[in-house]
Amino acid sequence: MEKQGKITFINGPVVEAEGMSGYIMRELVYVGELKLVGEIIELDGDSATIQVYEETSGMKPGEPVFSTGHPLSVQLGPGIIGNIFDGIQRPLPFLEKKSGPFIERGAKVSALNPDKEWELKVLVEEGDYLESGQIIAEIDETSVIVHKIMVPPGKEGEIIDLVPDGRYSIDHVIAKIKDEEENITEIKLYQEWPIRKPRPYSDRLELGEPLLTGQRVLDTFFPIAKGGTAAIPGGFGAGKTMTQHQLAKWSDADLIIYIGCGERGNEMTDVLEEFPELTDPKTGKSMMERTVLIANTSNMPVSAREASIYTGITLGEYYRDMGYNVAIMADSTSRWAEALREISGRLEEMPAEEGFPAYLPTRLAEFYERAGYVKTLAGENEGSISLIGAVSPPGADFSEPVTQNTKRFVRCFWALDKSLAASRHFPAVSWLDSYSEYLTDLEPWFKDNVNQEWLELRSRAMSLLKEESRLQDIVQLVGEDVLPDNQRLILEVAKLIKIGFLQQNAFDDIDRYSDIKKQYWLLKIILYLYDQAKPLVKKSVPISQLKNNELFNKLLRLKSTVANDEVDKIKDFQNEIDDFYQQLADDYQ
Repeated sequence: MEKQGKITFINGPVVEAEGMSGYIMRELVYVGELKLVGEIIELDGDSATIQVYEETSGMKPGEPVFSTGHPLSVQLGPGIIGNIFDGIQRPLPFLEKKSGPFIERGAKVSALNPDKEWELKVLVEEGDYLESGQIIAEIDETSVIVHKIMVPPGKEGEIIDLVPDGRYSIDHVIAKIKDEEENITEIKLYQEWPIRKPRPYSDRLELGEPLLTGQRVLDTFFPIAKGGTAAIPGGFGAGKTMTQHQLAKWSDADLIIYIGCGERGNEMTDVLEEFPELTDPKTGKSMMERTVLIANTSNMPVSAREASIYTGITLGEYYRDMGYNVAIMADSTSRWAEALREISGRLEEMPAEEGFPAYLPTRLAEFYERAGYVKTLAGENEGSISLIGAVSPPGADFSEPVTQNTKRFVRCFWALDKSLAASRHFPAVSWLDSYSEYLTDLEPWFKDNVNQEWLELRSRAMSLLKEESRLQDIVQLVGEDVLPDNQRLILEVAKLIKIGFLQQNAFDDIDRYSDIKKQYWLLKIILYLYDQAKPLVKKSVPISQLKNNELFNKLLRLKSTVANDEVDKIKDFQNEIDDFYQQLADDYQ
């Protein structure tokens, strides 16, 4: 690291410097006497513009800029899972030990613990020829995640030196490979990768398996595929963060990366306090054994928000390359876009709509394109990244630029309705404004693994909810009593769907997670009741008789009284419906 440039002008997180002829675009640099972390975002001859990821107050013109010669990168190796990083992969627990509760400017600490030794199990032999992405060894990173040491992308060759099984630190050279041009590459337990450069893979595969979340409104009505993209837009208080917490806790991904990108500190604190206490429903172990947290809250430097999303997606790609299904929660992409807007403003770039830079759609597209279901580089495994980004439109105005541009690049849109949240209906996902473009892709999976009539049931339920919405407009004008009984029955059944199926209690031990079989049977039993009641309406049986309070209330409680492994009790409920309506039919003969 050598001095080259000199600071000439400081504008918040944006610094201009001269004497930068030896530097490269997107290079990681250390700025000023405190050596603050920065990244070159513009080069013009001998001058450069630097985006600084720490507070620049007190810095003055004339201070040096130090070169590193490599782009802003992350360390990829054992020790990532269970850790808490800031937006540029500095481990916050270690920073707290070093400088207390407030991050000291210019603090330097390794992203991964260089002193910890890991138990290594070698899977190859000396003399083997390895290709990019091939697995050399394994480490039990946690009790549920096996970390695979891979040949870095772009490297290949014959193993000419190899360590035996044993305990090694991340800096230890465990293998050396020599390619056909006699170049020797040292393999350590970690590798580095630029955060803005997608990691390569062998082939992108078609999406065909759902990312199951245990949330009925998502899995049944608006499912997302593993390797898919989704947005959760909603106004303040609509439940974006809470919905993402539920997805992180209950989705069947192998690994969760939760990116707190500019959200309020108290929301991130909830994550940091709750997750270590949570038990993973899949393994019975701590949730942190398959979770990575990136905490970059609204009171941290604004420019670090912009980097945090790329840090998170790069960590996800690394574990995808091992063959894992990774789910990434970005909360929220609006704060990330605001960071882009601020940096753009300080660069005096020509603004587009609402002050956002003209390249906002391009940046969003580049981010969401890094999702997908792929065959790994060496072709040994398949892995996926599912991207779920919260969007915070001011005043819940979905016509604003971030929401509209996000809709262009995601195939799942889970629109949150503030009126549902106000009525304590959670998840507050609007069944009228949301959509999923994965239904056709996932239909074969649901037919093979759930039931042949899954899509038909879902379509019927959606039709009833849309018809109920239309009827509610009439009810608000003239009242419910003027509706014929067949339409009043639709209102009652739609209420069963909304409360007995779509509404879910995150604090109820049974209701907080519904497996897909239970979801199918809950919806089927509601529609079965509707099918049994319709003929009686035609026989002029009053709606007051059809709506038996005891029967309806029992059906509403099935979601919280029947566990996932007790779905036979839901099937048996058909008998009660048959008995009741048969008795009514006999009475009105």
